[in-house]
Amino acid sequence: MDRTPEERHRMVEIQIKGRGIFNPRVLEVFKNIPRHRFVPARHVRNAYSDHPIGIACAQTISQPYMVARMTELLDLLGDEKVLEIGTGSGYQTAILASLSRHVTTIERFEELSCQAKRVLADLSIHNVEFIVGDGSVGAPEHAPFDRILITAASPSISEDLVGQMSEEGKMVIPVGSRSSQTLYVVRCAHGKILKEEYDACVFVPLIGRLAWHESES
Repeated sequence: MDRTPEERHRMVEIQIKGRGIFNPRVLEVFKNIPRHRFVPARHVRNAYSDHPIGIACAQTISQPYMVARMTELLDLLGDEKVLEIGTGSGYQTAILASLSRHVTTIERFEELSCQAKRVLADLSIHNVEFIVGDGSVGAPEHAPFDRILITAASPSISEDLVGQMSEEGKMVIPVGSRSSQTLYVVRCAHGKILKEEYDACVFVPLIGRLAWHESES
C-alpha cells in the first residue's frame, strides 16, 4: 500500500506540531521518513495513527508524538555522535541518523536489528552501526557519545550510561516501573550531572544486566 507525503504532513501538523513541537529540523525529518516502512504489513493502514504499534518479538514502534518528543529533547544540531538503546523497528534510528553525524544502535533481538538494517539500507541511510547485544550496558568501546537515547523503560538512571556521555552530553531516558515511567533528560554540564523531569510515558521494559531481568514482573 502506497503512503503519500500528504499523509505524513497531516501526522506532523496534527500529532506533532499540534502538540507543541516546533523544532523545524524535527518537523521536516518526520515529513520525510516513511513510517509505514517500519511497521508489519498487517498494520500498514495504521502506520500514521496516533498510537504505538506492535512489531515482532513483543516490542512496539512508539507513538509518533513520543518519538518526536524524545528527538526534540535530544536537541540534535547535526554533528553529534549518538547512541540509541533499543533499535526496535528502526524508525527512531532513521530519525536520529537523519539529524546527526553517526548513530550506534543496540538491539537485543537479532531479528529486529536485521530487519531495521534492511529498511534503512533501502532508504539509503548509511550512517548507522547496528549492534546485537545487551543495551543496558551501552557501548563503552564506542564512547563517548554526544547524545544517548534509551527507547525502553529503565528502573533507574544508569551510572554506566552516564559515564559514556561526552562533556556537555545529553541523555533522554524513560525511568520508572515496568508499567509506567517518567521521561528524564540527563545532562553533563561543567563536570556536574543534571537531571530534568519531563513527561509521563509507557515503554516496553529495558531488559539486561543493568536494567530489568527477563523474569521480573
